[in-house]
Amino acid sequence: VQLQASGGGLVQPGGSLRLSCAAPGFTLDDYAIGWFRQGPGKEREGVSCRSGSDGSTYYANSVKGRFTMSRDNAKNTVYLQMNSLKFEDTAVYYCATRAGSSCSGAWDYWGQGTLVTVSS
Repeated sequence: VQLQASGGGLVQPGGSLRLSCAAPGFTLDDYAIGWFRQGPGKEREGVSCRSGSDGSTYYANSVKGRFTMSRDNAKNTVYLQMNSLKFEDTAVYYCATRAGSSCSGAWDYWGQGTLVTVSS
């Protein structure tokens, strides 16, 4: 499974970006999809996850109310809409999927990461 993350860039505080995670040739419907990030000098952390079993979506407290996951089944693509961006959202963002529908457990496949920089 190959995941292609894109959409990162430079944005001012309060701005918005939409990240994309494409999975060519792979149907994402039944699998959990997660977004993660690693900021400078920080450990990787989970940002959000969409369950493959019932479509439930979970968000880290730090992004709840600002970030939204969505999916385009026809394009096998998952999106992360990021609004009201803050300095502390600066990070390399990764999408990942796993051989299972639950958001719990190890993640098997990772995209290459896309850099989001929030700066004035």
